[in-house]
Formats: sequence, structure tokens, C-alpha cells
Amino acid sequence: MYRTTVFLLIFLVSAGVFAQDIKGSIEWDKLRFNAEVSLDLASAGLRLPSGRTQAESLLRDAYIKLINKHLFELQVDSSSTIGDLVNRGELSTDDAENIAQGANSIAPALSSDLRKISASHTISLANISSALLRHSRPTPVIRTLNPVSTARYTGIIIIANEKLPIHGMRSTTLPVPCLFPKIWDSDMNIIYEKSMLETRNAVMANYFSPVNIFHSSPSGLSPELQQITGERPLRIFAQGVFGIKPTDFIIDRGDALLIISSEDNRRLLSQGKVVFIMDESVLRYSFPDQ
Repeated sequence: MYRTTVFLLIFLVSAGVFAQDIKGSIEWDKLRFNAEVSLDLASAGLRLPSGRTQAESLLRDAYIKLINKHLFELQVDSSSTIGDLVNRGELSTDDAENIAQGANSIAPALSSDLRKISASHTISLANISSALLRHSRPTPVIRTLNPVSTARYTGIIIIANEKLPIHGMRSTTLPVPCLFPKIWDSDMNIIYEKSMLETRNAVMANYFSPVNIFHSSPSGLSPELQQITGERPLRIFAQGVFGIKPTDFIIDRGDALLIISSEDNRRLLSQGKVVFIMDESVLRYSFPDQ
């Protein structure tokens, strides 16, 4: 049996001793993994105020026991989740627990009827990305022997908010977010992937809904998006998706040449100045399924 399965079973069985539950959400547009863990005081045999300290201790333990199932389901790239990385030995269970322990937490609070105590936690997806980047030297961005004349852009926006053709298949689908999406050109040359990032502190992918490119500002961009891409970004419409999960984008070869023909524009990739515009329905989801 896979180590992940054993790991989760141990935690889930032990978590069932008391009435504990977890709910939360993934917000790709805000790069946040939110979780709220609750403990039923009566089922734990605790009474207030004497049992408050023990309740908070149980709540901290419950968070680690319950969060892993959902953390392990987080999509890393087109073929892997965090759980897959653990199964393959690319990430240890201790590493995964350290990610969970790195959450920003709000002090536990009692429900209005004093029957439950709950605590909220937020894990930065940017911090998870940084923890999973292991290369010490970036891979150079692909160049071309036949560069084209191109402007100097301040960022790159890939517009992919509608259903797109799936490479090699006769169907379409909405792209979905992941920590490390790839960009391919229409000749299936790799244009952007995680090893090209210059620093572990750079976020490879920033996701926004379409409303952020239709603002009344001179650039048409929301302040949050413009902070990443600057005022003169290159806007590109994705031509298709690729991968086991539809997380990777295919762009026209001509658009790719506008990026790779210039050292300044290639640097936009290595610095992570890339934004993906996606349908709002895929940018946020709740767990358990609601």
C-alpha cells in the first residue's frame, strides 16, 4: 500500500476519536489555501472554562490530522498532486507537515452556543510553491535562431477563460490552475516551465478572472494585476491545453517568438511576470464538496 494511503488512514482514524470536522477553500486568484477546523466540546468530554486549554490543544492536533487529505489533493502540475510527490518519494511526509505547520492561524474561538470551538488557518500557495522548487540554477529560456522584431514588454498575460481544444483529442475543456503550469508553442516547443525561474521566491503562475483585464484604468488592468505585469504587458490568447490535467497552455508560435526573440522579454518568464486569465469557476473551490 502506498505510504500516503497509510499516512492518511492513521491520521483519519485518530481524528475520529472526537467529533472534529474541517471545511475550507482553495483561492487560486489569491494564492490561498484556507481551512477551518472545529471540535465538538461535548463529544471530547470537555466543559468550559476548565477545558478550554485542552480543547485548543486538541484543535491544533486535529488541524494537522485533517488538513493533509486536502493538502495532498492540491494540483502541483499537469500530472502530479502533492500526494503523488509523497508517493514517489519526491516529498517527505515531514515536508508536507511542515507546509501545513507554516499556516497563518487565527486564535481559536467559541461558537455562539458554546458547543464548539474552531480555528482558522491560511496556507500561502506561494510558500508551497517555494518549498517545492529545488533547482539551484535556472534553466535558460529557449531562444530562436530567427528572432522577430518585438516590443519590450513589462509582463505577459495569457488569456484562457474559455473552453480550449485539448491537444491530441477532439474535445475542449476549461483550463484549471496548478502551482507549476507549462506554456508550449503550437510546434510543441516548451516556452515556460518551473526550472526557468531565477529564484525560489518567484511565483510561477498568477491567476486572475477576466474582469481584471477590463478595468477603466489607462492600461485596462486591475491594480493587482498591473502590479505583476506592469503597464505594457503582452496579451496572448491561448490556443489549446495540454497535459493529463488541462493545466498547461499552448500558444501560437508567432506569439511565442515575440517573447523569446528578446532578452528582456525572456527575462519576464524567468522572473515569473506571467498572469493567466481563467474562468472564475475554476479559480476557487470549497472542501468538502459543496
